[in-house]
Amino acid sequence: MELLQEASVSIPKRHVAESPDEAFAIAKKLGSKDVAIKAQVLAGGRGKGTFESGLKGGVRIVFSPEEAKSVPSQMIGKKLFTKQTGKKGRICKQVLVCERRYPRREYYFAIIMERSFQGPVLIGSSQGGVNIEDVAAETPEATVKEPIDIVEGIKKEQAVRLAKKMGFPDNIVDSAAENMVKLYKLFLKYDATMVEINPMVEDSDGAVLCRDAKINFDFDLQDWTQEEERDKAADEANLNYIGLDGNIGCLVNGAGLAMATTDIIKLHGGTPSNFLDVGGGATVHQVTEAFKLITSDKKVQAILVNIFGGIMWCDVIAQDIVMAVKDLEIKIPIVVRLQGTRVDDAKALSSGLKILACDDLDEAAKTVVKLSEIVTLAKQGQVDVKFQLPL
Repeated sequence: MELLQEASVSIPKRHVAESPDEAFAIAKKLGSKDVAIKAQVLAGGRGKGTFESGLKGGVRIVFSPEEAKSVPSQMIGKKLFTKQTGKKGRICKQVLVCERRYPRREYYFAIIMERSFQGPVLIGSSQGGVNIEDVAAETPEATVKEPIDIVEGIKKEQAVRLAKKMGFPDNIVDSAAENMVKLYKLFLKYDATMVEINPMVEDSDGAVLCRDAKINFDFDLQDWTQEEERDKAADEANLNYIGLDGNIGCLVNGAGLAMATTDIIKLHGGTPSNFLDVGGGATVHQVTEAFKLITSDKKVQAILVNIFGGIMWCDVIAQDIVMAVKDLEIKIPIVVRLQGTRVDDAKALSSGLKILACDDLDEAAKTVVKLSEIVTLAKQGQVDVKFQLPL
């Protein structure tokens, strides 16, 4: 909301709180008997979400400063589960404490980049404050679009035309249009991919307000407080990493090969714990960080390294792997499949370590699946397993 305020967009009085005591102080300062408490979580469907504390609803109306302290105590530091977060949920570290304004009408407004129009598009609907996907599916005629020429920029008459189509009363059409123009300037300034206001309202005093906002940016403005620690570490090491639910870690160079590796593990009955592409020019630091990411997942019971030496020579990546394994003292079995330039030199480097080398990817996948099963069974039986080569 700070970005909207900076752009002079009309918004209610509000402040962000990071603790229940801070929420209490803000509620008293606002001087409003009724205030809204909104969980600051990067996910849609907050209003219908459930916290791990048992509290239902990530957007709540409270009626006293004391209640403004009680409700955030069940939100801050807790995970919120919505349709978009899935089973993992997202941690709530802040709440927005906002004055309550009574809407007379609610509208939906957004700016997105749309391929069919080859540029930005203004989207509006007379049905705001609800799930816009449902509105678009059930009553598509209620959604209107106004494409913007990316070179010429937005024109006031375009915003006025959209505001009229959305159903704003004549006496506040100009005010709605002015807010739309300001939002478009914000969209351009921050290189946003989406600015969504849901709802944009006409309140009981006849003022146009943006009551809630969702803005998507490129990664340079990513809010890492809402991401997993492993995702943040991967970004800092310039690694392409996606966490999955399995128990076999994957370290691969090249996105296509990484996808093929996860597929072949699944084919042989295993479940990959991640997608991880170290790229074509990985350094010792990146490989070490990749192993750290993989082994930080306690579910991982074995690791498959699949490298094709094209841009990167096999002996270079093998040396990086050897150093990383030694430094991190990895205990779980590692299966390495190397093919490409200087592959024979690479095999010589890894021969002294407990790393199982396979020339064939299919065989490597079968082996790592079997090893992961052995480790899993051993842990279930509380038995320690030590691997000695040759097996």
